[in-house]
Amino acid sequence: MHRIFTVFHALGLMLVVFSVAYLMPMAASLIYDDGTLIHFSLAMVMTCATGVLLWLLTRRYKGELSIRHGYLLVIGMWTAMPAVATLPLLMVLNGLSFTGAYFETMSGITTTGATVLSGLDKLPPAINIWRHELHWLGGMGIIVLAVAVLPLLGVGGRQLFKAETPGPMKDSALTPRITETARNLWLVYFAITVACIFSLKAAGMNWLDAICHAFSTMGLGGFSTHDASIGYFNSPAIELVLIVFMLLAAMNFATHFLAWREKSLKLYLRDTEAIATVILILASCLGIALFLWWKGVYPNFWVSLRHASFNLVSIATDCGFSSVDFNQWPIFAPMWMLFLSCITASSGSTGGGIKMIRTLILFKQAGREFVKLLHPAAVNPMKIGGQVVPNNIVFAVLGFIFMYFMTVTTLTFALMASGLDFTSSLSAIIGCINNAGPGLGVVGPASNFSVLTDFQTWVCTLAMLAGRLEIFTLLIIFSPHFWRR
Repeated sequence: MHRIFTVFHALGLMLVVFSVAYLMPMAASLIYDDGTLIHFSLAMVMTCATGVLLWLLTRRYKGELSIRHGYLLVIGMWTAMPAVATLPLLMVLNGLSFTGAYFETMSGITTTGATVLSGLDKLPPAINIWRHELHWLGGMGIIVLAVAVLPLLGVGGRQLFKAETPGPMKDSALTPRITETARNLWLVYFAITVACIFSLKAAGMNWLDAICHAFSTMGLGGFSTHDASIGYFNSPAIELVLIVFMLLAAMNFATHFLAWREKSLKLYLRDTEAIATVILILASCLGIALFLWWKGVYPNFWVSLRHASFNLVSIATDCGFSSVDFNQWPIFAPMWMLFLSCITASSGSTGGGIKMIRTLILFKQAGREFVKLLHPAAVNPMKIGGQVVPNNIVFAVLGFIFMYFMTVTTLTFALMASGLDFTSSLSAIIGCINNAGPGLGVVGPASNFSVLTDFQTWVCTLAMLAGRLEIFTLLIIFSPHFWRR
């Protein structure tokens, strides 16, 4: 039982660390004089005080976490941090319920990008900075940051890293020390974010928009400072910059780090996931552009290619920006985009969904089954990128994909039972569990999730959390085996 208090002890420390995040919107409030400084200051004090109180009450239980309690801390952090992050929203935005505020902050931290807010163009700059900063922090995973910080506070991090890291091959480390690995990932993440900010500024955004949209892009979140999202700018240059950085964010950040360390782009050619992702997305952009041109949606191929490329890359990488209302396109195109959001992002990226590595494993396993039917005695090990994939990973991937589709099905039926139509229900759950953002129907890119009832909003909130924690991390606590000694 005392290990539960160790979880609360670590959670208290992390709330104290998280309270530092309020400094950025406080600075924005000072710069823009938007009147929210007192609200963010109060939120910072309340978050820090809660963390300190938890830490003081449980300080004698300080110690190393077991794997079981690492999972509990991961879930605790990903539910507690959106809760405290609602404080400035509730204080500043009149009429916003806790349900709506929690959905918004959960959407931010899980990098989903679905929103219940309208009038984004008129929001105080500090509020917009806060929403987008949540994307940026959640992008690489607050837990990975915790891995770099908690050891300094006396709480080990490897169990947390394994619980939160996306993808099936979680034991492959960049460096011998888990803390150094986390710091290296954040260094690369920070550097590419800075490059994105300056690129967006050069393409025509002001500094506030550039910072906010760079945070959204690198976290593959999709929040915007404008109701019309990227369509507000109507700029091919901005769209091109965002396409490049969305693709970078959808790749494994370990590959980015290794390519930077070895000063060689050849690492990308050896990354099977990255190659498969880029080929699939480029082929889909061309195919959807031809489809839209053929259907007469746009007057010529080049306009079709522009809008198809930006919106498809955005949804396929699980970012969630939009430049047009693709809900009005012939249904094949947006449904194909939603399908891509399930499989395209690489493990170790800031995207969600099944991940490309699992897709490749499933595809190769199907091929193995064909060979086995024809040659029952053949020894046919699976190889991806020249490396043999152990059968235990193959079985884990099969189990994950089964649970993924069962979760999508169950939550979709829950929304339909509450009165939502099929297209809106299915697309809302896919958008949330893949952390991709907008769906179709009443939750399409021209609308938002404010049309949902409280029950429907909580179902989508659960889908976002399950998707970010890759389902098993959340569902495992409901297993009787989890609670047995």
